[in-house]
Amino acid sequence: MDLIRTLSDSFGQVGTRDHRQVVEAIATWTENLRDAMAAASGLEQAIIATSLHSPAAINAPVQRLVASLRYESIEISLRRFADEVSHPTCDFVVAALVTASKHQTRDLGQLLTHLSECARAECHLYLRIWVSRARSRTAVRIIFSVVIAFIGGLIVFDRQYLSPFVSLNGLAVGLAAIAMFASSLIWLMKIAQVATPTRLFRALEKSAS
Repeated sequence: MDLIRTLSDSFGQVGTRDHRQVVEAIATWTENLRDAMAAASGLEQAIIATSLHSPAAINAPVQRLVASLRYESIEISLRRFADEVSHPTCDFVVAALVTASKHQTRDLGQLLTHLSECARAECHLYLRIWVSRARSRTAVRIIFSVVIAFIGGLIVFDRQYLSPFVSLNGLAVGLAAIAMFASSLIWLMKIAQVATPTRLFRALEKSAS
């Protein structure tokens, strides 16, 4: 059962949940920052205020961001924060904040609202992906369990049925069947992986170089 559970996690269950948690945390932090800006005297003070109730998924990067604001510029601190979170959605939020710190942007609140809405929509997308893959994960569990139970039953109750596989030709056929079964599992695992787009800052660094 542990092997089946490991295979199930490999089919994107854990990865999709991690992406969804990070994006949801970014959306919540962006909304908190937008609300804090209404009462704070500046962007730095608003960022510091968000550290009191930062989401668990990005709590450590937020705390380090607040600490670095005391001895580094806001642009350097925000870029390091984006590198720690390491997600394209966070790059867009940081890019908006860096731009606002250089140029007094009056519509920053509306921009943060739009970015948080996009992040929420991305969370719903990850959720739909996770739900749609539940059927595939169940099918993999059933197929894997049936195959193992069938082979185990033959070994225990009818070893004579497996006698042809003892020969050289039978061994080749058995290995071919195992190889096809393994390749099908690997194929399912590859199509279940979530491919995130290239980070904004990484793409800018490549284009600059």
